Amino acid sequence: QVQLVESGGGLVQPGGSLRLSCAASGFTFSSKTMYWYRQAPGKEREWVATLSSTGLVRNYADSVKGRFTTIRDNARNMLYLQMNSLKPADTAIYFCKASDSDYWGQGTQVTVSS
Repeated sequence: QVQLVESGGGLVQPGGSLRLSCAASGFTFSSKTMYWYRQAPGKEREWVATLSSTGLVRNYADSVKGRFTTIRDNARNMLYLQMNSLKPADTAIYFCKASDSDYWGQGTQVTVSS
């Protein structure tokens, strides 16, 4: 079955960087578009980024465009989110998700605070 395990979150100061990882298993990772979402305290889950199966097509939410980059390693079934110039508004639990699946992992907490 689909399994997604996010990691790499933590506490970082404003302006800092983090790299999140998503380990995928239980499905043909290389054939799936992948997504990043986040959920801030008291808010709805929101879309952050999309990465095509080949890794060639990316889309980002306006709030993260120019600061976040998502890539994938299809040989290792891994998805990454490089987050730079972090802001307190980026504080949230971050999730990865595969297309055509309703499965959500446990997410990884990112806290941006001085």
